[in-house]
Amino acid sequence: KMIDKFKHKFVEEALDNVHDLEEALLLLENDKQNKEIIERIFRAMHSLKGGGAMFGFNDLSDFTHHLETVFDWVRNGKLEVTNNIISLTLKAIDHIKHLLETGDLSNSSEKRDQQVLIEKIQGLISGSSTEIKQSDNQPIAQEDDGSKTYLINFEPDKDILRNGTNPIYLLDDIHALGKAISIPFCHNVPAFSSFKTITNYCNWQIILNTSSPANEIKDVFIFVEDECKLEVFEISKGDILSNPYLSQLIQSAKSTGNHLELQALKALVGNAEKADDTLDAKKKILFKEHKIQSIRVASTKVDELVTLVSELVTVQAQLNLYAEKSGEPTILALAENIQKLSRQLRDNAFEVSLIPLQNELMRFQRLVRDLSKELNKEIDFVIEGGDIELDKNIIEHLTDPLLHIIRNSVDHGIEMPAERTKQGKSPKGTILFKAFYSGANVVINVSDDGKGVDPQFIRTKAIEKGLIDKSDNLDEKEIFDLLFLSGFTTKDEVSDLSGRGVGMDVVKKKISEIRGEVNISSEHNIGTTTTLEIPLTLSIIDGLLLKIGQTEYVVPIYSVEKIYELTDGKIGKSLNHIITIENKQYTFIDLRDVFGSEKNEDSEFGEGQLIMVKYENKTIGLVVDQVIGEYQTVVKPLGRYLKSHETITGASILGSGNIAFVIDTNRLIHHFSFRKIKTK
Repeated sequence: KMIDKFKHKFVEEALDNVHDLEEALLLLENDKQNKEIIERIFRAMHSLKGGGAMFGFNDLSDFTHHLETVFDWVRNGKLEVTNNIISLTLKAIDHIKHLLETGDLSNSSEKRDQQVLIEKIQGLISGSSTEIKQSDNQPIAQEDDGSKTYLINFEPDKDILRNGTNPIYLLDDIHALGKAISIPFCHNVPAFSSFKTITNYCNWQIILNTSSPANEIKDVFIFVEDECKLEVFEISKGDILSNPYLSQLIQSAKSTGNHLELQALKALVGNAEKADDTLDAKKKILFKEHKIQSIRVASTKVDELVTLVSELVTVQAQLNLYAEKSGEPTILALAENIQKLSRQLRDNAFEVSLIPLQNELMRFQRLVRDLSKELNKEIDFVIEGGDIELDKNIIEHLTDPLLHIIRNSVDHGIEMPAERTKQGKSPKGTILFKAFYSGANVVINVSDDGKGVDPQFIRTKAIEKGLIDKSDNLDEKEIFDLLFLSGFTTKDEVSDLSGRGVGMDVVKKKISEIRGEVNISSEHNIGTTTTLEIPLTLSIIDGLLLKIGQTEYVVPIYSVEKIYELTDGKIGKSLNHIITIENKQYTFIDLRDVFGSEKNEDSEFGEGQLIMVKYENKTIGLVVDQVIGEYQTVVKPLGRYLKSHETITGASILGSGNIAFVIDTNRLIHHFSFRKIKTK
């Protein structure tokens, strides 16, 4: 079980490496000479190879070894980065994902496919005019073939043995890089009665002369960076291992047990007065002890934390109600403090459950690249606001909608290069993904600079399909809303990508499930923008508790602009659901009519209260009997009988034990406004 636990952890970390690898490759495609990106790719491959061998993913380790060799050539200037190398490496990454999922291959067909891919990768090197005489496993010497000598201070943590790491193997790897002398320091070893076999008491200093690049030393310790203190100093250009001064220092270090003795090697650089200069950034590779900045936690634990916080908020509401009834000052003060703490704990728990959009965007960047090549189009995928964070449950619901939207932009939106050139556009199209905060929501715009959509063309198609009548007078937004109807498509031909009448209706459905809104705007020959507006989280919201008849309801407070008390018979005098407030006219919906509640004529609020809420770019009024106040709302899903309700998206248990229904104001206004579009 312990092995399986470590294996599972390796797969998770390997998938992070693969994600980083994929992202780096896409960056390298636009900057083929960037040595930092090349080094980043090589290190990711090296980690995959080493970890795969350690945890029994032998096929993964062997396969990645061939890729690592290619990029070892690249980083040492033996091979030039080409589009062919990047495309082949992306295919190899897909195969690595498969190997992480299945483990070693047993299917003969899959083995043949892997061998074909390996031969293609090997062909990248065999096609080069430069020959490498060393074994593939050996590092390539620097161009000038000059050796350097390093002093390595290796101090493993006491608990390093518990994770299955054997420091002696690491020393063997260091000795394999060149000529080396290792000096052990065992002065911390306790008396036999106190000795623990699973505790490390030793540290080492190694003098290494090698012609390998300095980062090869770093790579030896790549899996124990967090479990040791490691310092690597360059002390000389050339071989000093035969220097008699060195022998004296080694003997002195061994006899005194003082591992600082060898720091005197700094003087061998040639200028004892400036020996400290050898420790500057240009002359050392330093792995410092550092605090752990982040930890990996199973998503189920995060879900459980949010659930427990939700239950705490409900209990806190009960405590508030009890404190108000008792009137006891001490209890009221305690209830107020617990309310503050529960709000802080709620915010903290949600911050833990948020993940950056950037983590999911790489798959879409890869999608645009692959589809554009398949369709012979040139397309850039630009990301703005990728660091925006959302609840992981919301991001999971966003994957399919974004997939459809981006595929539509690639297939329907961006024109062929020749067509774009005729229109005076750049032959390369652009898809812009832009995310930003808007109150308690996140807005995502996916825009393309393609041919756009002609509203008249959509209207004609809708009439042909019987979705609207010729006499229907639709504004531009209502015409674009037709694109969300099931079965509607503007393509006459069915392809692998589109034209089957599915897609945007799925987008609408999926976004509605997370209480979001989706809209399309387009300009002919300019481009199309699809806008998603989604909440930051689903579980707990700041709500406004209100009363309609004898039933309590909640509306999200972020959608509320103002609240007015209705007097002087304003509702009775209104015509066509239009009311005048502060010399401005607003459309209103009487929620007492919507939910079939009798008007409370004896209410202290007269005709009731008017809540002004945001809807798209308008302000709409909602009439209720009474606004009770702000309320931390734990949103519970509805049962199967109410799941498909048009306007109620959840329910909350109040401190009194009563149930308050959560109203989605956007869906309510959309549903009860006068609809001109037919539905099948």
